[in-house]
Amino acid sequence: MSEFDLVIFDCDGVLIDSEIISARMLVAELARLGLAIDLTYVERNFLGRSYPVVMDTIRREFGLNLPGDFEARYREALLAAFQTELKVVPHVQEVLAAMGVPFCVATSSSPRRVEMSLTLVGLTALVGDRVFTSTMVARGKPAPDLFLHAAAKMRTDPARVLVIEDSLTGIRAGLAAGMTVWRFVGGSHLGADAPEEPEDARPHRRLVSFADLFQIAPGLKSARQPA
Repeated sequence: MSEFDLVIFDCDGVLIDSEIISARMLVAELARLGLAIDLTYVERNFLGRSYPVVMDTIRREFGLNLPGDFEARYREALLAAFQTELKVVPHVQEVLAAMGVPFCVATSSSPRRVEMSLTLVGLTALVGDRVFTSTMVARGKPAPDLFLHAAAKMRTDPARVLVIEDSLTGIRAGLAAGMTVWRFVGGSHLGADAPEEPEDARPHRRLVSFADLFQIAPGLKSARQPA
């Protein structure tokens, strides 16, 4: 028996190795407007947050008046880059196919972006319609709303939910929801040597590779799958 009745996966940086692409594209688009920020700043301040929150932060912190077409231009450039560069995180397909407990995806990405992303890396059939986005709740991460909404829709007690996140924002959201949170650090934007998390975003453990998931929590694996 598993100690968890549901696993909620973040999408970007967990199922798909997209965060480094997104960060690079945002840095490039802002540079066109004369604002120079680096990938470290993006990771620390924007990772895991919805697009509107990121844009509000840029306006507030830098006093930059973004042109009306900035969002559309950035989104289209990003989706174009995804077409050629986006990859599934190693071992994710095998893990999802072998899951023995229900799972879903909860993401700050837009519905269009997450749908396209999952299709590009071949995860749509495995995930199905169990995708929840920040557009479905009043407050996005780091508020717990999205994770609580997903748990309610999946009819699961939050205390029996495992959240797998990469961002500090997502970790805070999962903790605020009263769930167990593991931080996945196997994406190309982090790595096993990622700095220690601040006290208010400290996960219950780190996951370096999805190849290790069923060794850490064997109860998550379907009994129909070979050991």
